[in-house]
Amino acid sequence: MKSIFVGNLPWSATDEELKSKFSEFGNVISARIMMDKMTNKSRGFGFVDMEDGDMEKAIAGMSGQKWGDRELTVNEAKPRTDSREGGRREFKRF
Repeated sequence: MKSIFVGNLPWSATDEELKSKFSEFGNVISARIMMDKMTNKSRGFGFVDMEDGDMEKAIAGMSGQKWGDRELTVNEAKPRTDSREGGRREFKRF
């Protein structure tokens, strides 16, 4: 299984709509749009989990496609890195 990053989503898009669009290219394991914790509104991007073989077809087929008035950005998701990795941050005091 691989994750696909989908950016520039319409603000009104739902998880179900995202899953439906990508299911044209193969088996979608899960589809989720990231929501802002404070406002509970879409952050404009999401992730789709698909089988490895279907991922390449989905990226090629959906990258640059229009959804509403927005052009999608679609690529393989990169592993998340912790911004706190590497120790404490040092702040200058004036």
